Amino acid sequence: MSEAGRLIVVSNRLPLGPNPSGGLVVALKDAFHEAGGIWVGTSGRIEARPKQRFDSHPGLAFERFSFDLTQKEHENYYLGYSNSVLWPLFHGRADLMETRPEFLEDYRGVNARLAQMLASELHRDDVIWVQDYHLLPLAQALRDAGVSNRIGFFLHIPFPALYDIMALPNSEEFIGWLGGYDLVGLQTRRDVARLLEVFRSRPDAELLPDGSAKLGEQRIEARSFPVAIDTAAFAREAASAAASRPGVALEPGEQLIMGVDRLDYSKGLPNRFKAFARLLETHAEVNGLVTLLQIAPPTREAVAAYQDIRTELEQLSGQINGAYADLTWTPIRYIHRAVPRARLAGLYRQAAVGLVTPLADGMNLVAKEYVAAQDPDNPGVLILSDFAGAAEQMEDALLVNPFDLDQVAEAMARALKMPKGERCARYDALMDGLLREDINWWSRSYLKALRGVSRGLS
Repeated sequence: MSEAGRLIVVSNRLPLGPNPSGGLVVALKDAFHEAGGIWVGTSGRIEARPKQRFDSHPGLAFERFSFDLTQKEHENYYLGYSNSVLWPLFHGRADLMETRPEFLEDYRGVNARLAQMLASELHRDDVIWVQDYHLLPLAQALRDAGVSNRIGFFLHIPFPALYDIMALPNSEEFIGWLGGYDLVGLQTRRDVARLLEVFRSRPDAELLPDGSAKLGEQRIEARSFPVAIDTAAFAREAASAAASRPGVALEPGEQLIMGVDRLDYSKGLPNRFKAFARLLETHAEVNGLVTLLQIAPPTREAVAAYQDIRTELEQLSGQINGAYADLTWTPIRYIHRAVPRARLAGLYRQAAVGLVTPLADGMNLVAKEYVAAQDPDNPGVLILSDFAGAAEQMEDALLVNPFDLDQVAEAMARALKMPKGERCARYDALMDGLLREDINWWSRSYLKALRGVSRGLS
């Protein structure tokens, strides 16, 4: 056990089962091994009367504590305030926010209940790391419960602009929630600038010479920590999958363009389909020789905006295929379900072009997975949106404005014809960065910064 104190991780959903997977599990494995600690999150169960204490889930190197939600809390805290208010707000779509008093009431209530339960489990030297937008008020609730430990927060999605935050009915309270944290970690330098702009707008805030801020009497550091993948492991998985599993059946000379995104309005999928249609229209020589494979697993299907995007994509893919397909070629292959990770790795390796064109994205790990999956001797080309956080690190991709359909279409044409020498040079530069700043680098960097902040009031 480290003398620096245990690591307490809090996320909306607890990784359960004997062998939980996922990027965050990989990222925190070494940290938990070194310091010990607890991971806290919801169980995924709906209960009529949730317990006022955690359920314990042994079996790993760290303890796991879960808590339940009521149906009302699931609808209001999770589907409501988290995903019908904060998600669109943070992705620049304040016009899609659905604000209801009961959403905010249960969002506050779940965080307050969690804080009371967690406070009784803490040791004096524990370091608390809160994950993502579901739990923004947790630090302030812990402070109200008397907790003085270091508390850090990491936001996995983009941080909103000040003018979007002003659309919140509780915008002053929202900004105050951040005041309970010692370190706010964000994906990009652009996000940090937005947060500092928010602090600058407050009469009770002060920006300090070292780049930190004071909100009231609380000193807060804001820094970017771009989240990453286990690059080397994913590269091995892709090579193995490509050797052992069949890919997409293509005709001789046909090339594959591939996109993988949750079905979400922030991912820019209608624009992507339209840009592909523009490619077929303006570069007739590729017709019959290129296929777009778009994998878009469902998400939050109870929210109306997600139902709308599904309908739009189905209509677009049908229209484009109807206009351009022939008896032996289907331009767009649209799959609205999840594909196993190992299968995806092999498909990435087969694809001549990785098309990652979100309208707003905190990071976008598909961009990093696509590059890691490539054959070093014959790599594909990554086309990446300027609005993805990954663009700050991955400047050797073909960077595009996803709102400019002609630019995206021309980038696809360029990628499909790019000489091998240029493809290899771009891949080598991108892969060097991914190996240097991988998932373990991310967690180590954040925790070193959190343990190093000056705790207490300024």
